[in-house]
Parts: sequence; C-alpha cells; structure tokens
Amino acid sequence: MIRRFHHSEFGLARLLGLKEAPVTVVLPAREVAGTIGPIVEGLRSLDPLVDQIVVVDAASADGTAEIAAAAGAEVHQESELAPEFGQVLGKGDAMWRALRVVRGELVAYLDSDTRDFSANFATGLLGPLICHAEVEFVKAFFRRPYLGAGGTELPADGGRVTELTARPLLSAFFPELAGFVQPLAGEVSARRALFERLPFATGYAVETAMLIDAWSAVGIDAIVQVDLDVRQNRHQPLSALRPMADAVLGAVIDRLVRDGRLREGTAALAERPPMASLRSRA
Repeated sequence: MIRRFHHSEFGLARLLGLKEAPVTVVLPAREVAGTIGPIVEGLRSLDPLVDQIVVVDAASADGTAEIAAAAGAEVHQESELAPEFGQVLGKGDAMWRALRVVRGELVAYLDSDTRDFSANFATGLLGPLICHAEVEFVKAFFRRPYLGAGGTELPADGGRVTELTARPLLSAFFPELAGFVQPLAGEVSARRALFERLPFATGYAVETAMLIDAWSAVGIDAIVQVDLDVRQNRHQPLSALRPMADAVLGAVIDRLVRDGRLREGTAALAERPPMASLRSRA
C-alpha cells in the first residue's frame, strides 16, 4: 500500500520547525517566459525553507533565463552543466545535470510551465521528507483538467499518456507501483543521496524509469505520494503524444530486460549513469 498525504498537512510553520537539512528546488525550463517568473517568486516566498532555486534553461529564446534570474533564481544553461557528456538529450538529462550544482540535501524537481503556481506544490513535496525520516522519495499527484475547444474545461481528461500507457504498463509488469495516481507527474522530491544513486533516463522516459528505479533502490515503504490538488499546465496535441508513449514503453522494456524478465527489447533507452558513480571515479 502506497502511503498518501495531502499538501495541507505540511504547513510552512511546521516545516520550518522541523527542517534540519538544506533544500534545493530545481526547475528544468524551456520557453516558459509566461510562467517561470511567478513560480520563482512563489518559491522565494517560502524563504527560509528553500535555500536554493535552480533554473536549468534549455537555451530558451523567449527570455526565460533572464526572467528567472530577475525573479531571484540561480540560472544555468543545461549545455554548460556536465559539458563532457555532449549534447543535452531532453528533460531527464537536464534534471541529471542539475545535480552538478545542487547544494541541498533535500531536492525537489518542479515543472516550470505550471499556470497559477501555488507554493503548496513545494511544501507538499518537501513535507514528507522533512517530517518523516523514513521517507526517501515523494511523487506528486493532482487533478489536471483538460482545456478543450473554446476553452471548455474537461475535469478528468488530462494526462492521456498516463491513463493509456503508463498506468496499464505498470499494472501489468510492476503491480507494486500500480497505486500511483500519476506516475508521469513531473513533480518529485527525494533525498539528494538517492537521486545521486539513480541513473537518469533522458527525455520523456525519465519519470517512468525513475519511479521504477527508486522503488528498486529503497522499497515501497520509503516511497509516498502527495495530493497537490489542481495543476494547470500546457497540453500537447494528440500528434505529439506518440513520442511520449514510446518513451514510457521504452523505459518499461529496458527495466524488464535489465531485471531478466524479458530477453530483449526493441526500444533503446538513453540514460545518464548515477552521479555518485562519476564522483567515485574522480
């Protein structure tokens, strides 16, 4: 049984009273000039809970980096982090490279295209790590309404790849993880030591692979999910969902092959090695 919390259980005063380790929030960003400023400002309102706000920008042409810096974030171009690994390969790679500059012992990754951002997203994700010493990995879930033609809101139609690909695959091959409401949610937190032990799949595969790997590393009792209520972000057209679904399938196939449950797979998964393994070689 996967434990659930609600973000309202983790008020700022409670977290400040129990906080013992520095906190970093990482925001991978690409062309999000319309949302990055309010998100950074919302995170800064949590001072002194959040010690470091890192924006990893994908060479955005719309002023994302400048807006984030003006709002008070520490901004890095993803291509300048771990440059020895060559071209950046999507969101998962940017998340992995961010570990080169993370200073906090508790780390939260948040999406940077969220409209009407609430600081509760951060306190909800960080709360279980601060308040429960046995928790190692936190996954968010939320209601994600789908905006249809003419701005019509369909309350339960967001997360199409989640419902049609990710959850059926996890239920079939990793039933221990079937209880996660939104396994593809981009909002996740963990102790930095755990993130550094995990490989990071690149691109759209990162959420699926990370969830499976975190479960393999620490067990289901150390993983929880947190209800963040409603979250609004950009929706992709149907034609753009095929690469996402392919990436999720590739992550599951790769883990089945790795575990010896499938002899071979046809989906090649590019990923970065655990950051801790690189430091041990230095």
